[in-house]
Amino acid sequence: MQHAGGVFSLIQGGKRDVGTSLVQHPQIRAVGFTGSLGGGRALFDLCAQRPEPIPFFGELGSVNPMFLLPEAAAARGAAIGAGWAGSLTMGAGQFCTNPGIAVVGAGPAGDAFVKAAAEALEQVAPQVMLTDGIARAYQDGKARFDGRNTVQPVLVTASEGRTAAPNLYETDAASYLQDHALGEEVFGPLGLVVRVSGADEMETLAKGFEGQLTATIHMDDGDIDLARRLLPVLEQKAGRVLANGFPTGVEVADSMVHGGPYPASTNFGATSVGTMSIRRFLRPVCFQNLPEALLPEDLRG
Repeated sequence: MQHAGGVFSLIQGGKRDVGTSLVQHPQIRAVGFTGSLGGGRALFDLCAQRPEPIPFFGELGSVNPMFLLPEAAAARGAAIGAGWAGSLTMGAGQFCTNPGIAVVGAGPAGDAFVKAAAEALEQVAPQVMLTDGIARAYQDGKARFDGRNTVQPVLVTASEGRTAAPNLYETDAASYLQDHALGEEVFGPLGLVVRVSGADEMETLAKGFEGQLTATIHMDDGDIDLARRLLPVLEQKAGRVLANGFPTGVEVADSMVHGGPYPASTNFGATSVGTMSIRRFLRPVCFQNLPEALLPEDLRG
């Protein structure tokens, strides 16, 4: 590997030793990574253990919770449920911003949301996943849910080979907070609905989430007071907070933040999408009292 004015190399390989060799190579000065929590954390540790440590910008996992506030759920819960199904299964659920958890109140409005989501998911045909390993991980994630008494199946399907079919489960806030595994990302079209008893329990649940790429609030005008309670919590949990939408779309824009507190990413001050993303691979230099003839051309008067 040689230094040049613009070099792109694609290295094919399906084993972890490829990534291990890359991050330990002395000419590699910074690393950007998107992948599993286990694999990313292993590479992060290798970067830190180098004789000269280098920055590692890892995007490791996120369930991107959605919160359906009461007025919005009552007015359009079914429509939000159908929209969630579309976002949940987009690209076989292989989006890092895939909204894997929906938080909604107990009662008829929440029931309508769950029913509409399940009906929409039933219409989604199995989709092919990117690799055999990703497909196996999705099947293992589903098995983790099937083996838990803390969740109830709403829609359960079988996935074979590299295909993935959608699955939907339901639990309550107390069970979710007591079982850490329910908050671990399942990369694929699997959704979990967490039912809450009211505003206080919704806020408690929000505080229990780990770091996320995104957090979504579905709200109407009558939900503004509850939204004000949730926002200070969610802005500490996620790199992007949005209202009345679905987070799978990520726009390349000046204001975009695609990162978040650990384990969503290893550097909460960085973004991997948007104009600020280039800062991950730049090093600032201050030129103090240098004569103009020595300054870089773009800094000269």
